[in-house]
Amino acid sequence: MTSARFVPGNDAWLVVFCASRVGTFMVYVTYAAALPVLQREWQMSATGAGSIASSFQIAYALSLVACSELADRVGARRVFLWSTAASAAGAMLFAAFARDYWSGLLLYTLLALTLGGTYTTGILLVAENVPVARRGRAMGFLLAGHSLALALALALTGIAIPRGGYPLAFLLTGLGPVAGGLLTWIVLRDTPERVSVREAGERFTGAVLRNRPAMLVIAGYVWHSWEVLGMWAWTPAFLAACFVVAGSGLTQAAGLGSYMSALFHLTGMAASLVAGVIADRIGRTPVILAMATLSTVCSFAFGWMIGGPVWAVVAVGLVYGFSALGDSPIYSAAITEVVAPAYRGAALALRSLAGYGAGAIAPLVFGAMLDVRAGAPDGGGGWGWAFGTLGVAGALAVVCAVVLHRLPEARALTVGSHSS
Repeated sequence: MTSARFVPGNDAWLVVFCASRVGTFMVYVTYAAALPVLQREWQMSATGAGSIASSFQIAYALSLVACSELADRVGARRVFLWSTAASAAGAMLFAAFARDYWSGLLLYTLLALTLGGTYTTGILLVAENVPVARRGRAMGFLLAGHSLALALALALTGIAIPRGGYPLAFLLTGLGPVAGGLLTWIVLRDTPERVSVREAGERFTGAVLRNRPAMLVIAGYVWHSWEVLGMWAWTPAFLAACFVVAGSGLTQAAGLGSYMSALFHLTGMAASLVAGVIADRIGRTPVILAMATLSTVCSFAFGWMIGGPVWAVVAVGLVYGFSALGDSPIYSAAITEVVAPAYRGAALALRSLAGYGAGAIAPLVFGAMLDVRAGAPDGGGGWGWAFGTLGVAGALAVVCAVVLHRLPEARALTVGSHSS
């Protein structure tokens, strides 16, 4: 395969670009996948365990903000390439030296700072090179790549922990960014750098902050992020707890929890692909509303299922993974369509700061609720209450979607290609 085939925006370019994201993004869930074992071996409470996930999300959000703004000024391609290379180095450092709470906290936070520069810049590269009529599908492919990355990481962790413990799991998932970096260079070396010039008198305040559709998209994304990032952080541990209740040992339960969580991410991958195509046809807001409503119902119900049949927990979890991830690419496509090109990076920076800031708080709130309700007489070890904190966020995302759908300025987001 030669670079001549990778015309920016064509199918070959998109597939290889998304494949590079599969490799790089695997480390995003490295910690969560091994959490049941790490809590025991690093002697962490649920709050302490949540603090590492929260620190990662805060650092990731800060990196997203800085790199998004930088991309508006020097180009998304340049920032994406450097961040991908740094992520590979950070992943190897984490795999080699994270062996207790403090080293894990420091190195996973460092990894977040490098990894954050690859997310919004990837969205910008797709927006720059794929036309609006196919952008929902393209964003679906991009986010499906992320879901596949998480599924692979969870599956590898499930295989690695019984054989070599968490160090082997960290190593195997850490090789993903190395492979992703090689694919990134192959697919982007002939992709031109694009920097949009900001018009005289145009300011961030008017282009983004006073842009009602943009702010509603961002607000919806904030609550979506709270729900989905909290779910990502704690679902492997919840499933492991379900298997322990069903009679499995902790190590076996941790492996099974990782396997099942991988299945949830595969349904999320399918949802991204399907939702992106549907959103191109019927509009962005109808798809967001449907997915957000379904995921909210799942958040309120999921945690209370501990102690029930494992097959039922997994069945609801598959629906949960599908609905929670399904609207992610739609939010990404929508923000690029309601903001001027010169301010896309700035809008994504604000979205990322708020969204991943919320995502940083979510695991901590979840863990704190789990600690508080652990001995409650209602049973379930507090899991139902903890997942309920995610359900509240999901309900607020539904409200944002309804208001956005009714906004006259957002008419373009409510209809698809079949209406044009």
